[in-house]
Amino acid sequence: MAVSDSADTRSRPAFSYPWMVEALSRIDSHLRRRQAVFEYTHNPSCIFRLDIGRAREPLVLRDGTRLRAGQRVARLHYWNEHIPPIPRDGATIGWARQMQRAIAVSLQELAHYLALRPDLGDITVICGDVPSATRAQSRQVRWIMAHYGFESIAEPESLPFGERLHRFGENILISLIVLAHNARALRSDTLARVRVPIYLSRRVLDRDFSEQEPADFGM
Repeated sequence: MAVSDSADTRSRPAFSYPWMVEALSRIDSHLRRRQAVFEYTHNPSCIFRLDIGRAREPLVLRDGTRLRAGQRVARLHYWNEHIPPIPRDGATIGWARQMQRAIAVSLQELAHYLALRPDLGDITVICGDVPSATRAQSRQVRWIMAHYGFESIAEPESLPFGERLHRFGENILISLIVLAHNARALRSDTLARVRVPIYLSRRVLDRDFSEQEPADFGM
């Protein structure tokens, strides 16, 4: 995706295919409009966008929060332009620390945003689907997100055909994004990415992040 003007472009590697980055940026903008995905903060360190959707199934989180089917939820999406670029030689400890700081900032901003929106007071759960290259790697994703209070609930091994087709289309788009930004980072298993559904109760979000002032750690 196109680099945000607020980012420090000097620290970012050159795109592998700049023309493709621009084309994919337009596609991404169209999809966001269709899904009513929006930015809930102007903080350049935030790596999430948001949409307000409906829960497909009921669930109960560890802190006792109950979610009914059809109840409104806050669903997270990656803000591609703000995600720290993976170095051409692969992820490093420095990159991982950038991501950790960015997630913390993003959740701080979300807690403050929801606190200022009384019309969203009925939302008790924040959720998202994190792409993971393989099922084995999904365990690492669960471990990382658990550090921020997220719970993961395993998906069924077999998904409906329509959902599998939708996921395959998403994986094609993800593969093109990786190819455009950093062709060396493209893996042979990108088209087979699985999803890690994650859930965070509003109670945990408020407890762990609302008392902290939003901060720009820098990227």
